[in-house]
Amino acid sequence: MESNVSELVERLGSDEDAVRKMAVFKLQGSIGDPSFADIFIAEGGLARLRYLTLHASGNTLAYSLTSFARLLEVDKGWDIIDQEVIQRVVELIVTHPLVNILRGAMSILVSIVSHPYTGNNLSQGKDFGFPALKPAVAVYPQFLEMLVNRLSSADHALCANALQLINSLMRESIANESDMQWPKFIQKLQDLGVIRAVYSLMQETALQDHMHPLIEFQSLTKVLLRKWRGIPLDLENPEHRRALKGIHLASLHERRSQDICIGTGTGTPNSKKHNPMKWRRLGFETESPIMQFEHTGFLGMMDLADYVRNHQDEFQKMLLEQSGKSGHQCCPIARASLSVTLILYEHFEVDKSEMDDSKSYLLLESRSNLDKLFEPLILHWTRLHIAGLHAFFRLWKATGAESEDYERIVELVRILIESVVGGAVRTKDVQEVEEEMASFEYSRLRGLQMELLELTYEDVWGQHLMQMREELYHEALQFIKEQRIRCLLQGAWFPSETSLNLGLGYEKVSWTYAQLSHNRRYLHFGGFDAIKKGRPELDALPEKIDLSLVSSVVSNVSASNDPLLPNEKDIPPASYTKITIHGHLYPVSTTGDTQKNDGQNGTLSKSAQEVVLLSLHPPSPSVASEWLDGLLMLLNQQPITAKTNKLLNLVSNYGLKIRLLNVRFNDVAFTAEAPPVPPRDDLDNDYYYDVFGGT
Repeated sequence: MESNVSELVERLGSDEDAVRKMAVFKLQGSIGDPSFADIFIAEGGLARLRYLTLHASGNTLAYSLTSFARLLEVDKGWDIIDQEVIQRVVELIVTHPLVNILRGAMSILVSIVSHPYTGNNLSQGKDFGFPALKPAVAVYPQFLEMLVNRLSSADHALCANALQLINSLMRESIANESDMQWPKFIQKLQDLGVIRAVYSLMQETALQDHMHPLIEFQSLTKVLLRKWRGIPLDLENPEHRRALKGIHLASLHERRSQDICIGTGTGTPNSKKHNPMKWRRLGFETESPIMQFEHTGFLGMMDLADYVRNHQDEFQKMLLEQSGKSGHQCCPIARASLSVTLILYEHFEVDKSEMDDSKSYLLLESRSNLDKLFEPLILHWTRLHIAGLHAFFRLWKATGAESEDYERIVELVRILIESVVGGAVRTKDVQEVEEEMASFEYSRLRGLQMELLELTYEDVWGQHLMQMREELYHEALQFIKEQRIRCLLQGAWFPSETSLNLGLGYEKVSWTYAQLSHNRRYLHFGGFDAIKKGRPELDALPEKIDLSLVSSVVSNVSASNDPLLPNEKDIPPASYTKITIHGHLYPVSTTGDTQKNDGQNGTLSKSAQEVVLLSLHPPSPSVASEWLDGLLMLLNQQPITAKTNKLLNLVSNYGLKIRLLNVRFNDVAFTAEAPPVPPRDDLDNDYYYDVFGGT
């Protein structure tokens, strides 16, 4: 093997380019073996590989760069790394168009930037990490721009190498605690469009080729967010002081201080007097805004400052609109911004360690689970923060919230973000997410809140919640039963059966009026030529049914769509729905036979046959539901129509939600003032209140 390596090293120094090209081509396939690399170095191969890296061109250069990169990957060959080599590699990345050369050059820089900065390296006077690149980048200042541009390359391997190098530069910059220039470096990358480029890669279908560097970039984004949050706000820091001052200045309309809430003082144009509500009027809880950033750190300041800077007109307009409101009605803009920052921070699990991310990656490596692994929306943190803040403002205004309702609005925004952002697929564009958050209806949001609340209590209470549901369902059943029976007590008009026969050629429509007696024992009914004004008196109805004789009530209500009669515009709308009341003409004995007195000899004849006592044709679905279920429930049977069951579930569910929320009267948002309590003058004990009639 040594003789083969010696021969290979000798050919690397050949005067013929073809010989050198073939030798370095073979080298790139073997140099990744550490034992081979040791022999190669011992035979003096490093010097010749370095020479080719600095002076070769074409495929010979490409193979040399690949060999060099693979040698560094096995932690060999660091002795020949110097500024001349680094500058040559940086020059190639900036100026060379060939993809196979760019791949190798970027791989070399990834190893150099990622190489540990050890005491041995320090003693040799060599720099590694990002400092090693600084002299070369000073010569080629367009290096970072070209690197970001490579993220749009059609060559997936080159694109992955470019992102890997960017990741290495970011990680090394963040890890160097002694160098506080990392925020400027990160900002420069963002200004060059790295966020937009990586976001586009995350939404593509060819994720497998970029998987590792994309996951690393996503993890680094969380590292940055954690780092920014971990920086406490400090007025001794010039940058922090400028940011806070910028928020205050942005609140001044035409350089004039505006008094936002009633009782905050009287600011006047060009007044130099200190405003006692300088910070509270912007939505801070106290006049010491630094304390407000305790949980969000500099990240909260960045988010708030970004909103104020990019939406200054909206910011000033909100402050002016609140100028006539009392303090507890003002929307706390600054406080809301910090809450949205925390909601996003918790939603994306930013505090989750990189070790957990790695475990998730190993579990979800299959192609089918990639969508669960990538979170492209976290790259648009600022836009999501603005969308969440706008949602807070919209909900505050729509609900007429006050200071005591603050936490409720925060919880609604949290649910909104969990629903829209958490439910977004990987390929969903951030603009669609913004639009959905802006159009999400409050009623739908409240529905989601109640579902989550029920699930929470379901887990905690279990059997107790089930028992509560059963009790509330029984109460709702009694409530709906009373309501349906009162519909029968009210009475209703039904078109007679002859009016529905379209083949008879009749001239007028006849009607049946039916009404339940006040004692709820008889169903009175009678036929009329036309609907009369007012309800007929029970005495005017010639027929009645003793409900104790009713055996069953059947109908086709559930299957009917209640179509109007075709081609009969002169006939009032009616349906083909039919309610049929079956029963016996005489009481049923305990043996189950019907007892009938023949009226002549005083004996009883036996007949158990059912007959139709009455048929009704409800004119609308509502009447059909009221009368069919009302008759059934009057007979102590379960309701069957969809309308009644929907109403039953609605009442029972609202009862459950009210109990879960423990809503008090003053917690409910009323659009109008409560009506005055009626006087009790001249009122004796003989009175009642009709729950359904309101009298």
